Amino acid sequence: MGVSSAPPSASVQSPESSPALSAGSRRITLQFVGMGLVWGASFLFMKVALTGVSFGQVAWTRILLGALTLGIIALATRAKLPRNPKIWMHFSVIAITYCVIPYSLFAWSEQYISSSLASILNAVTPIMTALMATLLFRVEKLSAGQVFGIAVGILGVIIIVAPWQAGALVGDWQGQLACIGAVTSYGFSFGYLRKFLTPYQVPSITAAFMYMGIAGVIMLVLTPVVAWQPVDLDIWVVLSLVGLGAFGTGIVYIWNMNVLAAWGPTATSSVTYITPVVGVILGVLLLSESLGWHEPLGAVIVFLGILLTQKRLRLPKRSVPQV
Repeated sequence: MGVSSAPPSASVQSPESSPALSAGSRRITLQFVGMGLVWGASFLFMKVALTGVSFGQVAWTRILLGALTLGIIALATRAKLPRNPKIWMHFSVIAITYCVIPYSLFAWSEQYISSSLASILNAVTPIMTALMATLLFRVEKLSAGQVFGIAVGILGVIIIVAPWQAGALVGDWQGQLACIGAVTSYGFSFGYLRKFLTPYQVPSITAAFMYMGIAGVIMLVLTPVVAWQPVDLDIWVVLSLVGLGAFGTGIVYIWNMNVLAAWGPTATSSVTYITPVVGVILGVLLLSESLGWHEPLGAVIVFLGILLTQKRLRLPKRSVPQV
């Protein structure tokens, strides 16, 4: 998922008063569906790419292609970069915690777990975000229902990880732990962004290019460490890397900003429910991956926790008996 600053305000017209709005609404809907498809397919892209390159090269290529794509878009839209050094410092933190760390952890994890399972664990991001925003950055206060939702989500994660299974402390467990580390890093990024960068009102295109561009510079510096290994490229590996970088980490960010401006953050964040479904379907159909009984069950419980945490589902209020 992408980080975006507050969406610009826009006037709203009724469909009757503006015939062009119908076409615009369809375009936004298609972009929303495209977000879910591309981000859901990202886990498949990583799995296929790992057949020809290392996990470090996956993250390296993903970030650099994303930075290049966003750079072209920023140049075409004449986005202006801020001059305040504090903003650059804050975006450097976002570059590390939203790009470098989680992208590397997800790529590393898929050496040991299926793309389907990685996509399911990615759905824990809203719960980790709520925890970070409340406990670490203190930019939000949780209601009792939201606290219960976090507890439900954690229960779902435990069921997905299945620590009771034999061999749970070997590769599979390590891969799942890496995914949880990645979504924790995402949650940190969202909380940090809310506390330190939201007040500056940096335009969305500028923000996306800045943190991805800084992440690209970091990966270039780390090239001898993370990307200097032999590769075994074929058409599927190349297409997966392009899909992951140029589309999943580049163009889709622009779609995300368009949907955010049109629908608002609550509706836009519902893409969280689409990506794991797409990831699981693609993994099962194209990679012949299989899921145990506990993984879909844990995913359903995680989604229930997300609904409670985002206040889309509320606990029933107790009725106070009148005397």
